[in-house]
Formats: sequence, structure tokens, C-alpha cells
Amino acid sequence: MADEGNFSQVRFLTVSEVAEVMRVSKMTVYRLVHSGQLPAVRFGRSFRVPEAAVEQYLRSAVVDGRSETA
Repeated sequence: MADEGNFSQVRFLTVSEVAEVMRVSKMTVYRLVHSGQLPAVRFGRSFRVPEAAVEQYLRSAVVDGRSETA
């Protein structure tokens, strides 16, 4: 997010939408949010995740064939 203070251009996704995009369960998304791996904003009892944060998370999770433990 280029300007952290300006949310007028930010598109927020629900946990269900993030789960659908990532093809994982909603519980997995909640775990990522609660662990801090996926930033989110809380609205009442629900979370909204900036679309750019999902894209950034997926880019950083790309596996290039090398083992991270080696």
C-alpha cells in the first residue's frame, strides 16, 4: 500500500473472499490473520483484508524449487 494513511483506494476482502482466492479454508485465513502473517483490519466482529496484502502474501509464498531447510 503506497500511502498507509489513505484508505479511499484500498479494496478490502472478507475472510471468505480471501479463502476463495487462496483456495484454502476460512480457518486458515483466520490463522494467518491472528499470527500476523496476513494484515487485516477489524470491523466489529469481522475482519477485512486489503487485497494488496493478499497479493503480497501470495508473491512471498512462491516456491522456486529450492528447499528452505537446505
